[in-house]
Amino acid sequence: MRNAAAIWDRVEAHAPDLIGLSDRVWETPETLYAEFRSAAEHAAMLRAKGFRVAEGVAGIPTAVMGEAGEGGPVIAILGEYDALPGLSQVAGIAEPRELVPGGAGHGCGHNLLGAAALLAACAVKDWLEATGTPGRVRYYGCPAEEGGAAKTFMVRAGLFDDVAAAVTWHPNDMTRVGPALSLANTRIDFTFEGRASHAAVSPHLGRSALDAVELMSVGVNYLREHVPQDARIHYAYLDAGGRAPNVVQARAAVRYSIRALRLADMLALVERVKDVARGAALMTGTRVAMKVFSAVSNMLGNRTMDRAMQAAMEELGPVPFDAADRAFAAAIQATLGEGDIAASYRIVGMAPRADTPLCDWVVPLGQIGEVMIGSTDVADVSWKVPLAEALVATHAIGTPAHTWQITAQGKSPAAHKGMVHAAKVMARTAERLLADPALLAEARAEHAARLAAEPYVCPMPEDVTPPLVPRPEPAAAAG
Repeated sequence: MRNAAAIWDRVEAHAPDLIGLSDRVWETPETLYAEFRSAAEHAAMLRAKGFRVAEGVAGIPTAVMGEAGEGGPVIAILGEYDALPGLSQVAGIAEPRELVPGGAGHGCGHNLLGAAALLAACAVKDWLEATGTPGRVRYYGCPAEEGGAAKTFMVRAGLFDDVAAAVTWHPNDMTRVGPALSLANTRIDFTFEGRASHAAVSPHLGRSALDAVELMSVGVNYLREHVPQDARIHYAYLDAGGRAPNVVQARAAVRYSIRALRLADMLALVERVKDVARGAALMTGTRVAMKVFSAVSNMLGNRTMDRAMQAAMEELGPVPFDAADRAFAAAIQATLGEGDIAASYRIVGMAPRADTPLCDWVVPLGQIGEVMIGSTDVADVSWKVPLAEALVATHAIGTPAHTWQITAQGKSPAAHKGMVHAAKVMARTAERLLADPALLAEARAEHAARLAAEPYVCPMPEDVTPPLVPRPEPAAAAG
C-alpha cells in the first residue's frame, strides 16, 4: 500500500494543473483533425512538466507525444481530446442549452480523457525520477478518435514499435476494467458519377447518380439478412446531387460505416458491400469510385494487463463522490428515460439501484451482462502492444454517450474527481509494469501468443492518408 499511496500522492500534486487543462479543452471543443488549440495546450503542459515533446507525429499536425525517463521499457499512456459536432452545451445545468448555436461539444468526455492520461504520465515521470527505476513513460496525445482513426495511422507509422505495454481509460458511468469488446469498423465513401440532363425534356439522356445511391441502399438492406449477427452497416449521404429535381443528378456520394466483431469478418463484409455498389452503378449506367475514409480493428484483450489494472482499481476503491455530486447527477438522471438507466446496469450484469445516481463501487473483473459494442481506434494499439483500458465513473449512471448531458457534466466536480481517479489507476498500473519485470513479461508473452494465432493486419490501406483539415488562420487584431 505504501507504494500505491506514493504514486497517488504524485497524481494529487499535479491534479490542479491538469484539471485546468481539462476545462480549457472543454471550453475550446474541436472536432476530428482540427484539434489545434487542444493539441497545443497538451504540448505546452508536457513541456511545463519537463517532458521531451514531439509535435505533428505520424504526419498529423494535432498528434503529440511526450516522453520522460531513460532506458528500460516504454509504457505508453494514451490520451484523446477531440470533440463532437452539434453538442455545444452550457456546463453545470440539467437542461439542454447551447453554449454556441450549432457548435461542437465534448459529448464523449475526451477533455477529461486526455488530461487524466497526461496526469498519470506526470506521476509516473516523478516516480521514475525519485526511484531511479530504468524505464520511460510516453504520453500519446491522439486526435480524431471519433471516426478519424488517428491511432490506426499512428500504429501504421511505427509510433508504437518500441512500446512494451500501454494503458488508457475512458469516461464512463461505471468504474471497471473495460472488456476487450469492440467492433472492427471501416468508413468508405462511395461516389457515383453519371450524366446530367433535363429531367423532363431529355431524361433518357441522363444517368442518375442519385438513383445509384438509392439502389445501393436497397441492395445493402437486402444484404443485412445475410451477415454475421454482430455486424452493423450504417450510412449517411454526403452529396445528394443538388436541390433541383428537374436536373438529373450527375454526382452523388454516400459514406458507409461497416462493422463486425472480428476484423476478418469486417473485411469480407466490405467486399460484399462493394459488390452492391458496383451492381448499383451497372444498373444505372453510372461509374462508382470507392475511397476508405478511416478503419479500425477490433480490440485484442490481455488478461494479465486486465488483472493488473483491476488490482489497482480495487486497491484504490471507488470514486469519492459527495452529496453535491449526487444531487447534480440526480438532476441529470431526471432528463433521461428509464431505459437509459436500466441499460447501464444490464451492461455490467447488475440489478438497478435506486439509492445513488453515481457509481460508488468497482465492478468485479469479468462481470459482463448485456453486450453493447461500438468501435475505437484504441483497438489497433491493442494489436501492437499489450493494453488495458479503465472505464471510470465521471457522470450520472445511464447518461448516453454523445449527448448534451455528457457535455453538461464535463466540467463538474464529479467529472474532475473521476478523471483524477482514472489517473491514479493508470499511474499505479504503469508503476507495477515498470517495477515488476515478470509481470510485464507475462503480459507480453500472452500478447505474442495471441498474435501467433492471429497476426495483426492493419485495416487501413497503405494509400489512405489522414483526412487532415487546414490550420485556421489567426484572428485579425482589432483596431
